[in-house]
Amino acid sequence: MTTTETTAAALAHEFYARVDAGDIDGLVAMFTDDAEYHRPGYPPVLGQSGMDHFYRFERVIAGGAHTLDGVAVTGDEVAVRGSFAGTKRDGSPARHRFAEFFTLGTDGRFARRETFFSAPLV
Repeated sequence: MTTTETTAAALAHEFYARVDAGDIDGLVAMFTDDAEYHRPGYPPVLGQSGMDHFYRFERVIAGGAHTLDGVAVTGDEVAVRGSFAGTKRDGSPARHRFAEFFTLGTDGRFARRETFFSAPLV
């Protein structure tokens, strides 16, 4: 991996560590001011203010831990594959596999994030 790829992969690991720690201010700061987040079942989350609102009020997860199985970097794109185990705000368990794709902005922060969940839909 190049230094840039290593830095981008470390950024992805840092992001999930901040999410799992409940560091909303820290994770929001990892996004550009005009970032977009696309997540199934939600309208697009826009900008740092949208990210802050999502994590404080809309996210159904109360807490848990992400396990990353793989992080791949190509140019300004970061792909992540992993699993999550935790608890929803209603106290029920949350366990799922996921894939996420991040695009880095010119300042090295995330400009776009798109999430996909492994769920039995068909």
